[in-house]
Amino acid sequence: MNTESRNPIDFYFDFSSPYSYIANEWIDALAARHGRVVRRRAILLGVTFQAAELKSPVSHPIKRDYALRDFARSARFEGLPYLMPSTFPIPTQNAARVFWWLLETRGAEAAADWTRSAFRAFFTRDIVLSDPVALKALLAESGVDAEAAEAAWSDPVWKDRLKQANEQAIAAGVFGAPFFVIDGEPFWGNDRKLQMERWLGQGPY
Repeated sequence: MNTESRNPIDFYFDFSSPYSYIANEWIDALAARHGRVVRRRAILLGVTFQAAELKSPVSHPIKRDYALRDFARSARFEGLPYLMPSTFPIPTQNAARVFWWLLETRGAEAAADWTRSAFRAFFTRDIVLSDPVALKALLAESGVDAEAAEAAWSDPVWKDRLKQANEQAIAAGVFGAPFFVIDGEPFWGNDRKLQMERWLGQGPY
Protein backbone atom coordinates (compact mmCIF):
# COMPACT_ATOMS: atom_id res chain seq x y z
CA MET A 1 0.00 0.00 0.00
CA ASN A 2 1.26 3.46 -0.82
CA THR A 3 1.67 5.20 2.50
CA GLU A 4 2.08 8.55 0.77
CA SER A 5 -1.59 8.50 -0.27
CA ARG A 6 -2.92 8.20 3.27
CA ASN A 7 -2.94 10.79 6.02
CA PRO A 8 -0.03 10.57 8.45
CA ILE A 9 -0.54 9.98 12.15
CA ASP A 10 0.36 13.15 14.01
CA PHE A 11 2.25 12.32 17.21
CA TYR A 12 2.78 15.11 19.74
CA PHE A 13 5.25 14.42 22.55
CA ASP A 14 7.46 15.97 25.19
CA PHE A 15 10.91 14.51 25.87
CA SER A 16 10.15 14.56 29.62
CA SER A 17 7.01 12.42 29.27
CA PRO A 18 7.41 8.73 30.26
CA TYR A 19 4.25 7.79 28.40
CA SER A 20 5.61 9.52 25.29
CA TYR A 21 8.78 7.44 25.57
CA ILE A 22 6.69 4.28 25.67
CA ALA A 23 4.42 5.36 22.81
CA ASN A 24 7.42 6.31 20.68
CA GLU A 25 8.51 2.66 20.83
CA TRP A 26 5.26 1.30 19.34
CA ILE A 27 3.77 4.03 17.17
CA ASP A 28 5.84 3.33 14.03
CA ALA A 29 4.93 -0.36 13.96
CA LEU A 30 1.25 0.43 14.50
CA ALA A 31 1.30 2.98 11.70
CA ALA A 32 3.10 0.61 9.33
CA ARG A 33 0.53 -2.14 9.91
CA HIS A 34 -2.09 0.20 8.50
CA GLY A 35 -0.15 1.82 5.69
CA ARG A 36 0.50 5.06 7.53
CA VAL A 37 3.55 7.08 8.45
CA VAL A 38 4.16 8.98 11.67
CA ARG A 39 4.53 12.74 11.71
CA ARG A 40 6.31 13.57 14.96
CA ARG A 41 5.79 16.90 16.69
CA ALA A 42 8.02 17.82 19.66
CA ILE A 43 6.27 20.21 22.05
CA LEU A 44 6.55 21.49 25.61
CA LEU A 45 3.92 20.06 27.91
CA GLY A 46 4.18 22.99 30.29
CA VAL A 47 2.92 25.31 27.57
CA THR A 48 -0.07 23.11 26.78
CA PHE A 49 -0.81 22.61 30.49
CA GLN A 50 -0.87 26.36 30.95
CA ALA A 51 -3.21 26.86 28.02
CA ALA A 52 -5.55 24.16 29.35
CA GLU A 53 -5.23 25.31 32.97
CA LEU A 54 -3.81 21.91 33.95
CA LYS A 55 -0.88 20.68 36.02
CA SER A 56 1.38 17.67 35.65
CA PRO A 57 0.00 14.58 37.46
CA VAL A 58 3.19 14.37 39.53
CA SER A 59 2.58 17.88 40.87
CA HIS A 60 -0.46 16.58 42.78
CA PRO A 61 0.60 14.63 45.90
CA ILE A 62 -2.43 12.35 45.68
CA LYS A 63 -1.57 11.41 42.08
CA ARG A 64 2.22 11.37 42.22
CA ASP A 65 2.78 7.94 43.79
CA TYR A 66 0.29 6.31 41.44
CA ALA A 67 1.75 8.05 38.39
CA LEU A 68 5.29 6.98 39.23
CA ARG A 69 4.13 3.39 39.70
CA ASP A 70 2.15 3.47 36.46
CA PHE A 71 5.07 4.82 34.41
CA ALA A 72 7.14 1.76 35.31
CA ARG A 73 4.25 -0.68 35.00
CA SER A 74 3.30 0.66 31.57
CA ALA A 75 6.88 0.22 30.36
CA ARG A 76 6.97 -3.36 31.70
CA PHE A 77 3.66 -4.07 29.98
CA GLU A 78 5.25 -3.12 26.65
CA GLY A 79 8.43 -5.08 27.45
CA LEU A 80 10.55 -1.94 27.58
CA PRO A 81 13.45 -1.03 29.83
CA TYR A 82 12.67 1.82 32.18
CA LEU A 83 14.57 3.69 34.86
CA MET A 84 12.85 6.50 36.71
CA PRO A 85 15.10 9.53 36.12
CA SER A 86 16.73 10.98 39.23
CA THR A 87 15.61 14.43 38.08
CA PHE A 88 11.99 14.57 36.93
CA PRO A 89 10.34 16.30 35.25
CA ILE A 90 12.88 18.40 33.37
CA PRO A 91 12.71 21.31 30.92
CA THR A 92 13.17 19.94 27.42
CA GLN A 93 13.26 22.98 25.17
CA ASN A 94 16.82 22.36 23.96
CA ALA A 95 16.16 18.73 23.02
CA ALA A 96 12.96 19.84 21.28
CA ARG A 97 14.70 22.61 19.34
CA VAL A 98 17.27 20.07 18.18
CA PHE A 99 14.38 17.89 17.01
CA TRP A 100 12.94 20.69 14.85
CA TRP A 101 16.37 21.63 13.53
CA LEU A 102 17.00 18.03 12.48
CA LEU A 103 13.51 17.59 11.04
CA GLU A 104 13.70 20.67 8.85
CA THR A 105 17.35 20.40 7.80
CA ARG A 106 17.95 16.64 7.66
CA GLY A 107 14.50 15.12 7.41
CA ALA A 108 12.04 12.97 9.32
CA GLU A 109 14.31 9.95 9.72
CA ALA A 110 17.06 11.97 11.40
CA ALA A 111 14.51 13.61 13.70
CA ALA A 112 12.97 10.22 14.56
CA ASP A 113 16.41 8.78 15.31
CA TRP A 114 17.12 11.66 17.67
CA THR A 115 13.73 11.26 19.33
CA ARG A 116 14.46 7.60 20.02
CA SER A 117 17.97 8.29 21.28
CA ALA A 118 16.87 11.09 23.59
CA PHE A 119 13.95 9.18 25.08
CA ARG A 120 16.01 6.07 25.70
CA ALA A 121 18.85 8.09 27.21
CA PHE A 122 16.57 9.85 29.69
CA PHE A 123 14.31 6.95 30.64
CA THR A 124 16.77 4.05 30.64
CA ARG A 125 20.14 5.68 31.41
CA ASP A 126 19.20 8.74 33.48
CA ILE A 127 20.94 11.13 31.10
CA VAL A 128 19.49 14.50 31.99
CA LEU A 129 18.53 16.18 28.73
CA SER A 130 18.28 19.60 30.36
CA ASP A 131 22.02 19.55 31.15
CA PRO A 132 23.76 21.13 28.13
CA VAL A 133 26.96 19.13 28.68
CA ALA A 134 25.09 15.83 28.92
CA LEU A 135 22.93 16.79 25.96
CA LYS A 136 25.93 17.56 23.77
CA ALA A 137 27.60 14.29 24.74
CA LEU A 138 24.44 12.38 23.85
CA LEU A 139 24.17 14.15 20.51
CA ALA A 140 27.75 13.24 19.64
CA GLU A 141 27.09 9.65 20.71
CA SER A 142 24.00 9.66 18.49
CA GLY A 143 25.95 10.76 15.43
CA VAL A 144 24.81 14.39 15.47
CA ASP A 145 27.24 17.30 15.26
CA ALA A 146 27.04 18.49 18.87
CA GLU A 147 28.46 21.96 18.20
CA ALA A 148 26.01 22.55 15.37
CA ALA A 149 23.18 21.29 17.55
CA GLU A 150 24.14 23.64 20.37
CA ALA A 151 24.20 26.52 17.91
CA ALA A 152 20.75 25.46 16.71
CA TRP A 153 19.16 25.28 20.15
CA SER A 154 20.54 28.76 20.88
CA ASP A 155 19.37 30.19 17.55
CA PRO A 156 16.24 32.40 17.58
CA VAL A 157 15.09 30.62 14.40
CA TRP A 158 14.70 27.28 16.18
CA LYS A 159 13.43 28.87 19.37
CA ASP A 160 10.68 30.41 17.28
CA ARG A 161 10.02 27.13 15.47
CA LEU A 162 9.36 25.38 18.77
CA LYS A 163 7.13 28.26 19.86
CA GLN A 164 5.16 27.83 16.63
CA ALA A 165 4.89 24.09 17.26
CA ASN A 166 3.45 24.71 20.72
CA GLU A 167 0.94 27.18 19.33
CA GLN A 168 -0.06 24.77 16.56
CA ALA A 169 -0.49 21.97 19.09
CA ILE A 170 -2.76 24.08 21.27
CA ALA A 171 -4.77 25.09 18.20
CA ALA A 172 -5.14 21.38 17.38
CA GLY A 173 -6.56 20.71 20.84
CA VAL A 174 -3.46 19.12 22.36
CA PHE A 175 -3.38 19.30 26.17
CA GLY A 176 -1.15 16.36 27.10
CA ALA A 177 1.31 13.81 25.74
CA PRO A 178 1.46 11.53 23.99
CA PHE A 179 -1.30 12.95 21.84
CA PHE A 180 -2.21 11.52 18.45
CA VAL A 181 -4.44 12.76 15.65
CA ILE A 182 -5.64 10.26 13.04
CA ASP A 183 -7.70 11.65 10.18
CA GLY A 184 -8.83 14.47 12.45
CA GLU A 185 -9.69 12.17 15.37
CA PRO A 186 -7.75 12.90 18.60
CA PHE A 187 -6.41 10.18 20.89
CA TRP A 188 -4.71 11.12 24.16
CA GLY A 189 -2.43 8.78 26.01
CA ASN A 190 -0.22 5.74 25.69
CA ASP A 191 -3.23 3.64 26.73
CA ARG A 192 -5.19 4.51 23.57
CA LYS A 193 -3.23 2.09 21.40
CA LEU A 194 -6.01 -0.50 21.04
CA GLN A 195 -8.55 2.18 20.17
CA MET A 196 -6.17 3.58 17.57
CA GLU A 197 -5.58 0.11 16.14
CA ARG A 198 -9.29 -0.45 15.68
CA TRP A 199 -9.82 3.01 14.17
CA LEU A 200 -7.03 2.47 11.68
CA GLY A 201 -8.15 -1.03 10.81
CA GLN A 202 -11.93 -0.64 10.68
CA GLY A 203 -12.55 3.08 10.41
CA PRO A 204 -14.57 5.36 12.70
CA TYR A 205 -16.69 3.80 15.41
